[in-house]
Amino acid sequence: MTATDPRNETILVGINGELKPRADARVSVFDSVVQGGDAVWEGLRVYRGRVAALEEHLTRLIDSARALAFEGVPSRDDVRDALFATLEANGMRDEAHIRLTLTRGEKVTSGMNPKLNRRGCTMIVLAEWKPPVYADSGIRVITAATRRNTPECLDSKIHHNNLLNNILASIEANVAGVDSAIMLDVHGFVSETNDTNLFLVRDGVVRTPHADSCLPGLTRRMVMDICLRESIECRERNLSLTELYTSDEVFTTGTMGELTPVLEADGRTIGGGSIGPMTRKLKRLHREHAYDTGVPLPF
Repeated sequence: MTATDPRNETILVGINGELKPRADARVSVFDSVVQGGDAVWEGLRVYRGRVAALEEHLTRLIDSARALAFEGVPSRDDVRDALFATLEANGMRDEAHIRLTLTRGEKVTSGMNPKLNRRGCTMIVLAEWKPPVYADSGIRVITAATRRNTPECLDSKIHHNNLLNNILASIEANVAGVDSAIMLDVHGFVSETNDTNLFLVRDGVVRTPHADSCLPGLTRRMVMDICLRESIECRERNLSLTELYTSDEVFTTGTMGELTPVLEADGRTIGGGSIGPMTRKLKRLHREHAYDTGVPLPF
């Protein structure tokens, strides 16, 4: 992963519409995100003066807040304005990543029950100078023992901050000395990695797991749309580890990492052990799509 950019030491962070220096950017110890990870979030990226898939990210943020019965949710315009104001204050028009968080808000006393929330949501706009977190040359992964949440327990379509099972999988990857961990669903099928979606390529066909246990990621959706546009066969279905090990190519997708080739999984070399032609092509097409279709910044 890339090191922190020194420019991030002086960033301004937006909290409830107020810009604060990094050292002073804090929320209350009574905030729901502190009390129980009770928050939703989005990761967005800025390309050449445009925010990629901004409206889709805002829709998912608000849908997630509605699913969790948040009250006092700010409007799309309020969120958009806060995001633009933070980027402008930091002079960010390219190579920036935004972590947009909406918590249930501050409680009157510590506790889990949403009845203790009386002040509406807390909105945090954290924009940093941050290139994709994984190297273009590729990553190595292992399969985690920690399973991805089933929708019977916690629906992956809620983009929530309660990420402990992903964090446990990340710890397994750290202990193994690799870059990331594949998470299986409760039936043993491939779901996603601890922080990205997964795609497999075999005989020119692109495959990806159903978005049941995995997050239906927006970069994932972009790749599927690009495949449709380019007449590249792309299928959603259950995928086994054996299929992953024997793929010609495997790559991950996500706002933080864009498209990243997987070179090795559980000690097995994937394909030729380097970025494959389909991954390279889709990586280029995704970047062009992000450049051309993002929402222009108003400054």
